[in-house]
Amino acid sequence: MARSPAVAGRFYPDDPVALLEEVQRHLEPGVPRVSAQGVIAPHAGIMYSGDVAGTVYSRIEIPETVILIGPNHTGMGERIAIFSHGSWIMPFGDLEIDATLAKNILKDLPIACENEEAHRLEHSLETQLPFLQYFCKQFKLVPICLMRLSFDECQMLAKAIVRAIRSCDRPVLIVASSDMTHYESHTHASEKDHRAIDQILKMDPEGLFRTVEKEGITMCGVNPATVMLTACKELGATQAELVRYMTSGEVSGDMDQVVGYAGVIVR
Repeated sequence: MARSPAVAGRFYPDDPVALLEEVQRHLEPGVPRVSAQGVIAPHAGIMYSGDVAGTVYSRIEIPETVILIGPNHTGMGERIAIFSHGSWIMPFGDLEIDATLAKNILKDLPIACENEEAHRLEHSLETQLPFLQYFCKQFKLVPICLMRLSFDECQMLAKAIVRAIRSCDRPVLIVASSDMTHYESHTHASEKDHRAIDQILKMDPEGLFRTVEKEGITMCGVNPATVMLTACKELGATQAELVRYMTSGEVSGDMDQVVGYAGVIVR
């Protein structure tokens, strides 16, 4: 199974030369790179959230295997949908699915399904790939697309990911794809988002999940972030760092209806 790009030419350039130039515009040159177990990075069009995503990926080393976890915006497919074999076609080159790692997660988690339909038109994972490929030309990936889950279901998925990572005995980066507050003023979005970010920086996945729920924060990737944070803690991570926060208003000039973007590194 080969997945074609769903949002090339819209969320990011579909021409490799133009895409290279666009990615480079959003990077943070000259910063030291660290080994990370997980990150949170946004998934809007590259012109809006690229500065935050670029800051995250400029600061980390990309291993040979990446688990991508993102929210399901389309409503298609299964609740926990894992793309388990084949490849993803991208302007920078095709990427192979880590079938062994994907199958191990599926085998360990009955509520997860082998499902390609959820990924076919979804942008939340695809938009991470140009940045990842810029720093690591060839890596294997495991794409996981999530609908709304309970906290307990997030924990179950995180534990299955941890067991699968431990069984493969090699470095794996877990990427949680998420935007933050949607369509509120810059001031309100920033205030609400930092309540959620505070829980991330405390390494408290349940605190994050409950805060987003209680405060009505429209963080579309709260489930991916909860899963990533839980898994990284289990794998020994002890700290999370906010490397950049901004809103779309800082790009568009419209401060009344913004989307928030947070970039976090967990290690």
